[in-house]
Amino acid sequence: MTDLEQVLNDPLKALDAPEPEVRRLAIAMLSGAVEHLERIVPYLEDPAARVRAETAESLGTMGQTALIDLLARTSVEEEEVAIEALASALGEIGDSTAIPWLMEIATNGNESLTRETAVASLGAIGDKQALPLLLELVVRAPPQVRRRAVVALSVFDGDEVEAAVNAALEDRNPMVREAALMVAGRQTQN
Repeated sequence: MTDLEQVLNDPLKALDAPEPEVRRLAIAMLSGAVEHLERIVPYLEDPAARVRAETAESLGTMGQTALIDLLARTSVEEEEVAIEALASALGEIGDSTAIPWLMEIATNGNESLTRETAVASLGAIGDKQALPLLLELVVRAPPQVRRRAVVALSVFDGDEVEAAVNAALEDRNPMVREAALMVAGRQTQN
């Protein structure tokens, strides 16, 4: 039986496979299966970063049920691929208890993609406590993060949000300007 057949036939049994890719695929197959939450959670500590990442993403589809387990991982030194998945999962759940950690990653993450994911999750959660940081990131972050911050602002209202989006229309980076156009509700002309 091939690894793929093993995963398809019995993803729960495939969780115990020695190969990280088989474990990762098994977790992906169980994504959203809240009834298997207790069986999946231990893989947040798997030796393979991609397995930990897949586990976080899978738990993110389970909603509030998985929140405590995901928040527990925010205090652990982690590889970027797993941090990104964790940030995405917390944004998917949408609980404001994740805001402080997401703000830390959005500000001080080691990689742009990780910071972008944290910013997108802050927007997905839409909690006002993230607004000052998002307004700052629109001005003082790498281009990809500025773009994500502009999009994240789309869930907020207020004069400061409108001013930040309007300022982003003049950003030196075309990706940021395009995002600002989208958020401002304008259509680009070709």
